[in-house]
Amino acid sequence: MPDVYTLGVEEEYQLVDPDTRELCGRAGKVLATANTQQHPDRVQAELHRCQIEIATDVCHSLEELRQELVRSRQTVITAAQEQRVAVVAAGTHPFSAWQDQTLTDKARYHQLAETLQQTSRDLIIFGCHVHVGLNGSEFRDQPDLAIDVVNRCRLWLAPLLALTANSPFWEGRDTGYDSFRTELWSRLPTAGPPPYFANHSEYSTFVEGLIRAGVMPDITKLYWDIRLSKAFPTLEFRIADVCLSIDEAIMMAGLVRGIVRTSTEAARAGEPCPPIKSELLKAAHWTAARYGLTGDLIEVKASAAVPASTYINQMLDTLKPALQANHDWEVVYSAVQRILTFGNAASRQRQWLKETGDLRQVVDRLIEQTAMTELPTRAVDAEAPPVEV
Repeated sequence: MPDVYTLGVEEEYQLVDPDTRELCGRAGKVLATANTQQHPDRVQAELHRCQIEIATDVCHSLEELRQELVRSRQTVITAAQEQRVAVVAAGTHPFSAWQDQTLTDKARYHQLAETLQQTSRDLIIFGCHVHVGLNGSEFRDQPDLAIDVVNRCRLWLAPLLALTANSPFWEGRDTGYDSFRTELWSRLPTAGPPPYFANHSEYSTFVEGLIRAGVMPDITKLYWDIRLSKAFPTLEFRIADVCLSIDEAIMMAGLVRGIVRTSTEAARAGEPCPPIKSELLKAAHWTAARYGLTGDLIEVKASAAVPASTYINQMLDTLKPALQANHDWEVVYSAVQRILTFGNAASRQRQWLKETGDLRQVVDRLIEQTAMTELPTRAVDAEAPPVEV
């Protein structure tokens, strides 16, 4: 039988007051309404009361995933509207102050806040996680294969971030980063690209050492950009800002599945995998977070700077056989080319500020596009410099 690569997506959303356009801590009320409309635990609380998270069911196709995301977003949006709240899919809020946000009243969040202190207080960020499974449980049943696949997948994280960067603003200022969420998140001790491991035994020994040293209490606090999921037999990619449009989320999921399939087939074939140092991968991530698609990305195998569009098209060429085998090529290729032409969500946010001069109107457009499924077809000024407001 042919291999089956399944998909699941988690998205974190902002809850916004529609009058002030500021973040508002009404997650409890929105959750109570949303979970009467959708299966329990599919809509959940997050660290702060201005956040809410959805999780799709296991999907076998991008079209099935699209239907799940449309249904989940609409569930949250409808529930929020009943509580006079708007929903935004962006990695950071353009101007709300972290000091005004309150912690969700759950023991595990209080424990996390006690450990992380200030880092948890201003960790007002919103991401997208993509899970990929192989034939039900092979990544769990073949742990050495799973580690080999992660080693290979980690080389493609930076272009994924550049395509999905969606957090240029922080506390009313243009940060100069396309993904400032990445910079906020990277302060955590177990965040960032995973190290290279020779096998699952080496991985287990390393993780046990982190726990024994008190770096983290258990494996669920391992926040690498790709990790072996504790709850599911999947590889979990945690690199992306939450995607503004459903089309971008579908593109991201399709690319991730293509990367996993390409890497799995290379691992099974015994192709050599370069043990790229995590320090170089961190540099590649920083470059992607800083410049997005407007500058060069680091091609980590060659330690060379390559124009973003060139590198991403090279990635597509590499992934094409896997994307075709997954029946994802047309959807993913089209979405990537539209983003390369019209800009990622960070570029679009900057263009809206340039047009309106008002971050509240930027929030209005984020609200509108969060509820839409289509990518924009209007070019943006990707070279516009950072603006202080």
